[in-house]
Amino acid sequence: MAVSSCSSQKILSFSSSCSSFECRSDPDFSGSARFDKPRISAARVIGASTASFSGVSSLIFRFPPNFVRQLSTKARRNCSNIGVAQIVAASWSNSVGSGSNSAAATAASAITSGDDIALVDGLKNVQLEALADLKNEASFLSSDGSLAIHAGERLGRGIVTDAITTPVVNTSAYFFKKTAELIDFKEKRRASFEYGRYGNPTTVVVEEKMSALEGAESTVIMASGMSASTVMLLALVPAGGHIVTTTDCYRKTRIFIETVLPKMGITATVIDPADMEGLEAALNNNNVSLFFTESPTNPFLRCVDVKLVSDLCHKKGAIVCIDGTFATPLNQKALSLGADLVLHSATKFIGGHNDVLAGSISGSGKLVTQIRNLHHVLGGALNP
Repeated sequence: MAVSSCSSQKILSFSSSCSSFECRSDPDFSGSARFDKPRISAARVIGASTASFSGVSSLIFRFPPNFVRQLSTKARRNCSNIGVAQIVAASWSNSVGSGSNSAAATAASAITSGDDIALVDGLKNVQLEALADLKNEASFLSSDGSLAIHAGERLGRGIVTDAITTPVVNTSAYFFKKTAELIDFKEKRRASFEYGRYGNPTTVVVEEKMSALEGAESTVIMASGMSASTVMLLALVPAGGHIVTTTDCYRKTRIFIETVLPKMGITATVIDPADMEGLEAALNNNNVSLFFTESPTNPFLRCVDVKLVSDLCHKKGAIVCIDGTFATPLNQKALSLGADLVLHSATKFIGGHNDVLAGSISGSGKLVTQIRNLHHVLGGALNP
């Protein structure tokens, strides 16, 4: 959403010099399920007249003083990038044609001079209990278009359900009731979701379930097993690093190791899954960042000695990641055997019904956080 504060005289502007505008308190969406009558206050507008508001119900909601306080660069950027759009969207009034009960009409009738525009304050809650008299009490629900979108919806209220099955939350962005909530979220004082690529309540359930099955501190779920493999390698192996993998390896994973990683100066040693002497030699002769193998392997179902491999690699400071797709957590718990990470193409046995693409990585919170941060950049998010 792009917003310009420098517009012509026919459009509302915040000051004649197009500088930063004044701030006011947030509308409160946390109250009862009904709307109180709006309170009207006045603010300056350039070159406006009463007649110019007859078709305008998108009233200006200005941000509170704490919105412009000092934040980190990232917080300020993200607040303006995503959060502001969400807060403004939550407060936005729908355009209407005629009708004395509209917010635009209320605003226009309250104007006593050509320099003032009415602002709505004190909206209580956007969750409405019934359709009976919405048009009389909810100014931004004064058209069929708004009713079709908003009526009956939670509009930002937390999901409360006794359903046995997990709700599928289909959203790309999340709702903050007021700017203060967004700032608290950005400054780590409030837990929330922000954007679909960074998390979703439905997929978090899958992550927690996988962590429980694997005995892991944390899990990140992605759009496919290949997404999980490639993001993991890119996140944990530095430029110029060295990895060890095995001859039995999913072909697309091998292609990535052989063709993409070398572009970043990353080299690889390939050993037989049972060749522990080859592994020791690779560890002694190279600064190995990561050992990565499938166990059982695809497609020959060969297994590695996860405990022995982990002991050898940890002595040299190398991370061990086991792709346990063919075993699932029910048949092998690689973390309990000493591995640092366990990866799954959840498309296979974990999905179970040939109708899902997904990938997961479980392990320590520290390592999974590194992978998750890069995942948020690359964007292979799983559809809820």
